[in-house]
Amino acid sequence: MNAPEKRIRVFIADDHAVVREGLRAVLERAGLDVIGEAASGRETVARVITLRPDVVLLDIRMPDGDGLRALEEIKHRCPDVRVIMLTTYANPGYMARAITLGAAGYLTKEAEPDQIVRAIRAVVAGDYLVDYPLLQQALRAVSAQVSTTPSPDDDLVEPLTEQEKAILRLIAAGLNNEDIARTLHISINTVKTHVRHIFQKLGVSDRTQAAVWAVRHGLDR
Repeated sequence: MNAPEKRIRVFIADDHAVVREGLRAVLERAGLDVIGEAASGRETVARVITLRPDVVLLDIRMPDGDGLRALEEIKHRCPDVRVIMLTTYANPGYMARAITLGAAGYLTKEAEPDQIVRAIRAVVAGDYLVDYPLLQQALRAVSAQVSTTPSPDDDLVEPLTEQEKAILRLIAAGLNNEDIARTLHISINTVKTHVRHIFQKLGVSDRTQAAVWAVRHGLDR
């Protein structure tokens, strides 16, 4: 008999009670566990450190420490916690800051409820969950902020192989595993294995952060 699938544990951070209540209803109806809520940046950080959810839905504009400052502290204290920015502002500048600080994705509050649920499941699986055109704008903004391009092997315990570099370039270009497999004429399972090794070597937990690393190290070209 197979063990039951582990339920995804979600924390909601937003300063509007009606938004938190609506999100909780949507997520619980979809079979996700909402393990906590917060209305301010400082409260969010403290409760996330204690509860260690799988995913945090995090607003940007909040009192007592905004969402971006909370994101930075969460990723510093709890690097394995995935954070999705859920905000009113579809702003590439905000998104650039968010992904450089460690966000796994960036959605606006205009997103459909099922899109938010899919996003949470996607980030737990290590997939992209942002609109790709907005991601590309943000990555270009990240690239513009970098005055020098470090060597691709800087800060790596083990260097990337040539195949891993090729796959990382395609990740930065927005391709999913199936597209990468077709492009490189290899199996999807082989791609998944390489992607897992890439994440381990880069010290990242998702495709968005891998793409940021590629941009910073000049491997997106």
